[in-house]
Order: sequence, then C-alpha cells, then structure tokens
Amino acid sequence: MAWILLILGGVCEVGFTTCLQASDNLTNLNKNWLWAAGFFVFLFFSMYLLNEAAKHISMGTCYTVWTGIGAVGTALVGIFVYNEPTNMLKIIFIFTLIASIAGLKAVSHV
Repeated sequence: MAWILLILGGVCEVGFTTCLQASDNLTNLNKNWLWAAGFFVFLFFSMYLLNEAAKHISMGTCYTVWTGIGAVGTALVGIFVYNEPTNMLKIIFIFTLIASIAGLKAVSHV
C-alpha cells in the first residue's frame, strides 16, 4: 500500500508542475485562478502522500522515487503536451530514470 501512495504522490507532483506551467507560474491569477488552485491542491496531496509513504518506506528511497516519478512525468508532459523539443539522449535519460525507480523498488524491503 505504501508504494501505491508513493506512486500517487509522484503523479500529484506531475500535476502540480503541470498546473504551475499552465498558470504562467502563478501570475495573472484573475485569468489563471483555476490552474493556480490546481497547483495548490496537487501540491498538498503530493506532500501528504509522500509523508504517508515515508512511514513505511525509508525516506531516502521515498524521496528518490517521488522526485523520479515527478521528473519523468513532467518531462513527458513537456514533450507531449507542450511540444518541447526532444532527442535520443533525452529519451535514453528518461528511460534511465524509469529503470532507476524500478531498481529501487526491486531492492526495497517493503
């Protein structure tokens, strides 16, 4: 269950970074208030789920997996939603992050 919470927390991290981008970094809140609200909601749940997972998984592993999911997810959102440029090396490094996250799960004792 702790790993599910951790994965959901990482997904929420992708949510808050995406909302941050969509809200123009929390500027012009009259126009972007919904994205700003989404940022704070996802931020809260991301931190809450990280905290809950860390009660059962070591903090070093938790934080690394949480940030890894956020980094991979945010990079993919950038590529597929915001049409950020990509190349083979970027794809290789994204897969390296995914392999590292899976490796940490494999060697964890929870």
